[in-house]
This record gives sequence, structure tokens and C-alpha cells, in this order.
Amino acid sequence: MASLYVGDLHADVTEDQLFKKFSTVGPVLSIRICRDAVTRRSLGYAYVNFLHLADAQKALDTMNFDLLKGRSIRLMWSQRDAYLRKSGVMSDDQGSKGYAFVHFQNQNAADRAIEEMNGTVFKNCKVFVSRFKSRKDREAELRNKVNEFTNVYIKNFGNDMDDRRLKEIFSKYGKTLSVKVMTDSSGKSKGFGFVSFDSHEAAKQAVEEMNGKDINGQLIFVGRAQKKIERQAELKQVFEQLRQERIRWCHGVKLYIKNLDDNVDDEKLRNEFSSFGSISRVKVMQEEGRSKGFGLICFSSHEEATKAMTEMNGRILGSKPLYIALAQTLEGRKTYFTSQCLQ
Repeated sequence: MASLYVGDLHADVTEDQLFKKFSTVGPVLSIRICRDAVTRRSLGYAYVNFLHLADAQKALDTMNFDLLKGRSIRLMWSQRDAYLRKSGVMSDDQGSKGYAFVHFQNQNAADRAIEEMNGTVFKNCKVFVSRFKSRKDREAELRNKVNEFTNVYIKNFGNDMDDRRLKEIFSKYGKTLSVKVMTDSSGKSKGFGFVSFDSHEAAKQAVEEMNGKDINGQLIFVGRAQKKIERQAELKQVFEQLRQERIRWCHGVKLYIKNLDDNVDDEKLRNEFSSFGSISRVKVMQEEGRSKGFGLICFSSHEEATKAMTEMNGRILGSKPLYIALAQTLEGRKTYFTSQCLQ
């Protein structure tokens, strides 16, 4: 399990809204908005517990400073030290990671900080200060560069191709800056090469017209030349999309309840939770007619389920305190409840 601290929350933000936002990244075990003990008003921060560390890291990378109810939220790893939470210094088990975030009230203050602090020396280190740029913004810049490519990758043309012939084939689309057929140690073609054009329009036309064309009985592939890191990023994105499709909203409105008294049955469990919303199914797990001490409740909406979890977790039912979480895999339940027992 991995926990994130979510700060600078609008007072009206609810657990359900946070759940819907963060569950798009991966399975969320629990969410707790910290509230005043008397008024129950939000204190402006919350904790989100993810099943997987990688999902928490992704949320930190992609959602930091996102707008929620018109206010930028601030994310960092859960810290018990209040000073570290306020300072915005990113850290791990070894200490500071060497970078931090400062959120100013207005743009003028931020611009002044950049102007006066960028390049200054602090503790024998030259400090770099710039405007925060989210991963979404960085990815958008990369996409813009991708949309203006000038380098083309060609493969499947056989071992009889050379630079001169490849240039003859592609020069009709525009001025070429370089043409290279990749060869082995003996000088024979490896079956692929690159053409660099002086304009995006020429490169784009070459891809559109030459991809899939027959050259010497072989269908060639022509596409935008990618760096290795770009190919890896695209493959990772495809894999992540497939993974999200499998888990998105899976068990999203189902609660897992543990530590039930032996005399709690389906009807009693339904009665205890019915005030939180519409329940489609209740099941106390049994073995040979005896309760196994845990069960499942299915609500009709995420809001109802998160409200029930927030208000009922830890409440005494019979003689035992309930332990409640959004239903996950067996691995997720074990991780969550083990951590609860250790607290």
C-alpha cells in the first residue's frame, strides 16, 4: 500500500469526488478527508491510500496541482512531519530528493521568485527555479514535437538497398538533409534506414504515400522515426490503458466488511448500512452455516459506498469494531487490513 497526502483542498470537496479522481489512476483502498472533530468541516487536506506504489507515483506525477473545485491541489507522499508537508520538499527513505515545489498566492510573486532566485547558490549548490510544468504539459509539448516530425524510418526493403537508391525513392517528396541505410559489418543492408527531410510537410507526405508500397516484391513500412525512449513510452502507455480498462471501476461500489460478530447475518448487515443509500446486494460469508467474520455490500453509487465506508469504519457492531474498505483483490485486502492492525 502507498499513501499520498492531498493538500489545499476546497472545503466542499468530498471523499466521493476524490475517489472518482484518483481511481482513474489505479485501485484505491481508502480515502480520508481530515475534519474538525466538532464541526466536521474539512480541514483542507486528505490522505489517499493506493493498493500499488506505482499507481501512487503516477498520481503524484500527473495530478499534482490539478484543479479541483477551482483550487489547485497539492500532492506529496504522506509525511508525519507537518513541516515537511508545508515545505513541499520531495523526499524518500534516504531523505530529500533535491527538489521541491512552492505554491504562491499569485503569479507576480511566483515570477519575482524565479527572477531573483534562479541561479543563486544555496549551500554550495546552484539552484534552478522555474515555473512548475506538469507531466501533462510536458507530454503535450512532446506531442507537438511528434506532430512536426522531419525524420522518417523505413524498413523491410531487403538487403540490396543503398543510400543512393533510397535517396532517389524519397527525394521526390522534398529536400533531404540526410539518407542512411543501416548496414552490417560486411556492408550489406540490414533492411532498414532513415531519411531526414528539411520540412515536416515533406516527411508527412512521404509517410502517407510510401507506407505499404511494394519495392522489389516487398511491402515496406514507412513511419515517423522515434527515439528508443519514445517507443518505450508509447508501449507503456498502451499497456497502462489496457490495465486501466481491466480495473477501472472494478468493484467500485462494493464494500468489504471485516471483523463481524458471529450473530451478524445478511439482514442485520443490510439494516446497519441501509441508511447510506440503495443496496443491491449483501452477503455475509459462511462456512458450514457459520459466519466467517466478513462480508460484502454492494451500493448503487460510489458516493453512497464512500460515505458508508467513511462513517462506519471503526464503528462498533455488536461487540467488535468494523474494518471497512472498497473491495479489491485478495492481495489488496490483506495489505490494507494488515496495515490497519499495525497502526
